[in-house]
Amino acid sequence: MAAYWGRMPTRKPDDDRLALMQGTLDLLILRTLVTGRCHGQGIARTIGRQSEEVFFVDHGSLYLALQRLEEKGWIGAEWGVSENNRRARFYSLTEKGRERLVEKTSQWRRLARAIGTILGPEEQEG
Repeated sequence: MAAYWGRMPTRKPDDDRLALMQGTLDLLILRTLVTGRCHGQGIARTIGRQSEEVFFVDHGSLYLALQRLEEKGWIGAEWGVSENNRRARFYSLTEKGRERLVEKTSQWRRLARAIGTILGPEEQEG
């Protein structure tokens, strides 16, 4: 599976940051929009904060993903004014996107359980 760095362009990649597998960014965007509409910068900040700063979403990757999700009908977009009083595009989850989120979340949880089973308990590491 292809991987890419999910990082902000203003920071240098470190060894502590994790590569995101293809499709992960889409899932994280959809999950972020469950709580309501948000502009791109807010989505990137939320993903960083909720991942305890492990993921830093590159703006180029983010906006390509947002465009792709909008084309698939999983999110909608409209222009509005941000908290900085700037014009911004706000994204929201569609019903189709909500269904996709449920499906993909289930797949990721199955994948994580399977990997966890193979790796075994953490205390065996070392």
